[in-house]
Formats: sequence, structure tokens, C-alpha cells
Amino acid sequence: MSDAEEHEFTRREMAITVVLAAAVAATLLALYYTLPFQPRPHDAVWWRVIVLLGVFLAVLSHEVNSILRHGQPMGRAVIALALLLPLFVVMFAWLYLTMSRSNPAAFGVAMTRTQALYFTVTVLSTVGFGDITPKTDPARLVTTVQMTADLVLLAVVVRLIFGAASRAVEQRKTTGSGEANA
Repeated sequence: MSDAEEHEFTRREMAITVVLAAAVAATLLALYYTLPFQPRPHDAVWWRVIVLLGVFLAVLSHEVNSILRHGQPMGRAVIALALLLPLFVVMFAWLYLTMSRSNPAAFGVAMTRTQALYFTVTVLSTVGFGDITPKTDPARLVTTVQMTADLVLLAVVVRLIFGAASRAVEQRKTTGSGEANA
């Protein structure tokens, strides 16, 4: 394969990766906007936080293992992030939505799906416009959990994903050069 053919292959693979990443994010958002939900009282909020974080960690573990086994680890890492970031946002948006619907005083208003998504992204991005604020202690505590998890997501998860991809690439280089020398 010539350098030009290899370059074309890389462009094609990148295009496929971008399309897959966009499809994953779009699917998660579509599910968020279409799946029904049941408002739950605040006494169940901690179980929801634990379950959601457990689901996120399980998906993260699966994605890291997938990256390590994949033929194109860097492309798979991009897809993993395209799954994990929207999953994280959608999970917290759903949590805020159920909290505000079960107790409109939690955020001062019974939020719509878009408002809950917007609030989650403003907390993640640390913009904090102040138009939607947690008003009750459970809402403040869940928002604090999200802020802490945001830091972990940005500092640890992104590094873990790309670290796994880098390790997989290095293993393939080592394995490939070992076979060439044999």
C-alpha cells in the first residue's frame, strides 16, 4: 500500500469514526427526549445517583476493554468518548428532570427535558448562568455530585480512554515488530 493509499484509508476511517460518534450522541439524545419517565420522590434520589454512576462506570469499563481489543484503538477511543460524554450528560439531565418533576421547588420550577439538559451542560461547562439553580438540599447535593464527577470525567476518564488507546497502539507496534523480526 502506498503512502497515498494509506492516507486515504486514514481519512476514510476518520470519516467513519466521526459519523459513528455523531450517531451515538444523536441516539442517546433521541432516547432522552422520547423515553417516558416516572417522577420519584426525593427519598429515592441517592439510589438513582448510585445506579446512574454504577451504569456509567460499567459502560466506561466496557469501552476501555473495547479500545484495548479494537483494530483501530484511537478511532475506538473517539467513539467511546462520543458515547460516554453524552451518556453522562443525559443521565444527570434525566436525574434533574425527575427531581424537578417530583418536587418543583427543587429547582424553583418543574423543568422541561430541554431545561434539565441545559442545566446539566451549564454545570458541566462551569458556566452557571444562574437562571436555573438548585433550591433544596437534595438538589444542591446532586448538583455537587455532578460537579465533582465532572472533574473526574475531564481529568481521569478522558486520560484513561486515550491512555488505553495509546497502550493498544504500542502493543500492536511491539507485536508487529516482533513478528517481523521472527
